[in-house]
Amino acid sequence: MHPMLTIAVKAARRAGSVINRASRNLDILSVTQKGISDFVSEVDREAEQTIIRTLLEAYPKHSILAEESGASGDSEYQWIIDPLDGTTNYLHGFPHYAVSIALSHKKVITQAVIYDPVRNDLYTATRGQGAHLNDHRIRVSKRTQFAQCLIGTGFPYKEFANIDAFNAITRDLTQKTAGLRRGGSACLDLAYVAAGRLDGFFQFGLSPWDIAAGTLLITEAGGLAGDLEGNSTHFESGNILCAAPKVFSQLVQALAPHLTPGLRGKA
Repeated sequence: MHPMLTIAVKAARRAGSVINRASRNLDILSVTQKGISDFVSEVDREAEQTIIRTLLEAYPKHSILAEESGASGDSEYQWIIDPLDGTTNYLHGFPHYAVSIALSHKKVITQAVIYDPVRNDLYTATRGQGAHLNDHRIRVSKRTQFAQCLIGTGFPYKEFANIDAFNAITRDLTQKTAGLRRGGSACLDLAYVAAGRLDGFFQFGLSPWDIAAGTLLITEAGGLAGDLEGNSTHFESGNILCAAPKVFSQLVQALAPHLTPGLRGKA
């Protein structure tokens, strides 16, 4: 395992311990609301600080981009951190949430960790060396027929300008695929695409920490990731579509009739 990935795994597992320990007493957690359906708890903040301390102990000159504390430092190496993706699930005791850590070097994602503390599942990837789940190599789904595919998504929850487009897409995909699933943790859903548990995934309006680790996992597992038109602006726009190669183009085509101007390219 690459030394930087080893440190990221250590940080993710330490954050997972914070999350699991606090999950025994959810009723006493301090929670604030950042926006509509957008919550942050003391666990998010403690897990994030645990990750940052672990990373900077090993690489003190690296910079940080984290969901709760923002950006800090100035380096060609930047750690991109979501300490608890799926906070709303977590606060309800719904067991679908994860820790996400990625390393960007000169704006290229080179290392990725997604850790599911409920199942103790560790997804890892190093650019050029494949993707793994608990040390076993993973690959995206081999399905080719769209009608047989299970597609993941996430509901718009921060702003609703594109809710009509989303509703039209889900209505269409419900009729064209084997089913849609909304887990509530984008990073873990992306890991599921990498592991072949989902055949594809799309969502609007995500942040870099939601998708950085997951997109490397998917490409290292043989899949494709892009924006809703299949182009490479997903980090800029926050609109992401990913899938196994033979499903990717079919998913792009299925979404195309429903995309508003704000969902094409950079929003």
